[in-house]
Amino acid sequence: MSSQNPERKQSLVGWDSHLSRIFLLLLFVVSAQGLTPNPEACLVFSSVNGSSISCQPPAQIPHSLPADTIFLAVEFFNLTQLPADFLQGVPNLQELHLSSNRLEDFSPKFLLPVPQLKVLDLTRNSLTGLFPGFFRVSAALCTLVLKGNQLKFLEASWLHGLKALRHLDLSENQLHSLPPGLLENFTDLLTLDLSNNQLQTLPPDLLRGPLNLERLHLEGNRLQVLGEGLLAPQPKLRYLFLNDNRLASVAAGAFRGLQKLDMLDLSNNLLTTVPTGLWTSLGKAARNLKDGFDISNNPWICDQNLADLYRWLVANENKMFFRNHTRCAGPEALKGQTLLAAAESH
Repeated sequence: MSSQNPERKQSLVGWDSHLSRIFLLLLFVVSAQGLTPNPEACLVFSSVNGSSISCQPPAQIPHSLPADTIFLAVEFFNLTQLPADFLQGVPNLQELHLSSNRLEDFSPKFLLPVPQLKVLDLTRNSLTGLFPGFFRVSAALCTLVLKGNQLKFLEASWLHGLKALRHLDLSENQLHSLPPGLLENFTDLLTLDLSNNQLQTLPPDLLRGPLNLERLHLEGNRLQVLGEGLLAPQPKLRYLFLNDNRLASVAAGAFRGLQKLDMLDLSNNLLTTVPTGLWTSLGKAARNLKDGFDISNNPWICDQNLADLYRWLVANENKMFFRNHTRCAGPEALKGQTLLAAAESH
């Protein structure tokens, strides 16, 4: 699937490529001026909008920052903490990237000097939690990335103060469960990434806060059941990733109301059958599932209980990924046959 759908591997907001462009531009400016870069100095780019600063080893982390700093990246250091006043004096900061450090916690006052912050990237650190009030002046924050930390649980109060959040990435942590009401105030959320955690169940009200969710990543967890109402509040959902779980049961109405779904991934689960009516709302509109679907590597039992799926597959076979890996696990007479062949001969 990933080889046929590059969007699936696309990072949440593309910060790596964004940062690379900044580095290339900075190096070009230095070369054009005939200067030799100082390895202990951070890269600084000034524009009419403000200063952008990128620090990576062996550079020395500055003790003070230009007052007009709008972009700051301090990455790939072995930092466990930053001073409480690290961001003092940069009130216009909009993007803060602290990925690939070993940060364990922050001062409760860390973000107070930067009320205009829009992007906070804390990827690949050692955070085990936050605390209520950390985001109390962060009403402008649009993107929060906590990917690759050591979060085992969440408290809804940790996120209080966030009013404009559009992208939330909690992937690659150790979350076993989520609290009720976690997203109730995030009406503008577009992307939610909970992939590669240890989630076995989801609270029924998880998605009742967002009104415009477009991407939902739940892959790589331990989910066993997809219930009736979880996705109901999300008519604008376009990308749904449920692959690499332990799903053995999907409710008949689980996808009801998903009017704009462009892609569905149910691969690498434990599905043997699905209820009649599950597919009724999918694949009918001109753009529905236009980017395809994947139900491969499930132990399908190809009997009369799949009649509804057979009809749907034949009607939507042009949107199907990995047909050769979508095979019958039983009964014995059909074992190893592709599901599409079973459907066409049904």
